[in-house]
Amino acid sequence: MSHASNPAARCAASSRIAALVFLVVSLLAAPGPAAANEAQAAIPAAVDSLVGTIAYHTAREEDTFVDLARAHGLGFVELVAANRDVDVWLPEPGTRIVLPKANLLPDAPRRGIVINLPELRLYHFPGEGQPVESYPLGVGRDGWLTPTGSTEIVRKVVGPTWFPTERTRADRPDLPKSVPPGPDNPLGTHALYLGWPAYLIHGTNRPYGVGRRVSRGCIRMYPEDVVKLYAKVPIGTPVTVVDQPVKIGWHQNELYLEVHPTLAQVDQLEFDHRFEPEPIDDLWRRLREVAGEAADRIEWSAALSAARERSGVPIRVTR
Repeated sequence: MSHASNPAARCAASSRIAALVFLVVSLLAAPGPAAANEAQAAIPAAVDSLVGTIAYHTAREEDTFVDLARAHGLGFVELVAANRDVDVWLPEPGTRIVLPKANLLPDAPRRGIVINLPELRLYHFPGEGQPVESYPLGVGRDGWLTPTGSTEIVRKVVGPTWFPTERTRADRPDLPKSVPPGPDNPLGTHALYLGWPAYLIHGTNRPYGVGRRVSRGCIRMYPEDVVKLYAKVPIGTPVTVVDQPVKIGWHQNELYLEVHPTLAQVDQLEFDHRFEPEPIDDLWRRLREVAGEAADRIEWSAALSAARERSGVPIRVTR
């Protein structure tokens, strides 16, 4: 059968062509050894950007990625991104599944709460000397994007009442003007209201939506996670929301690169468990700037592989 009459073959061929284009564009943009040696900045040895550790799980017959994600404090899409070749609903028993529980911190002030939309993850900085905490999230889908920028927690409520917006009720005329606390309330049991009107961090009565882009802009957490966070963050806690699919940072004098799918690619992973390759603008300059005097140690092939795969796993890119 020819490619012209076989949709699956056409799709596979298109993916191979896109991957080849990505490789060529990235290689043309990559610096040679001389350019790599031009960087002058010193290594920030006192700054460690890596939190957590990668773990592994051996699949059992009853496993699904939805169950594994919640059991291990992960989101559905980040588990899919790290295990692109594994069936998310029926993983073969005995399959080794990567649990991406290590992350580089986003490029943002290390205080209060930092949310990185592409990785669908929240970072909480409790204070000096205390370990960083990290939680998976559900965020806004297309047409209902979670905003980026800086705000703060302005109100905390146990047992929140949900007041659907006019736009939500226009889409769903069956909704009442308010939903009281209880099992039918989509805000779950705890809510942290932000300085942005109509946006909040909250629990959920639909935990399968955590780690996905399914909300109307609000930030969902697993029911057990929002209880923990609620107890630790006072009113006035700063909240920074960023859109950073690419993160670069140091750990034990080694440079790491962590690349996540873009928000558009997150949607592709959600529905197709794959995505179209997408080159990363200015990656090589950014790597050189962070590497500083260690730029000649960068293993550019490792960086290219991380950029192409977008697994969300921190990859060491220094020799």
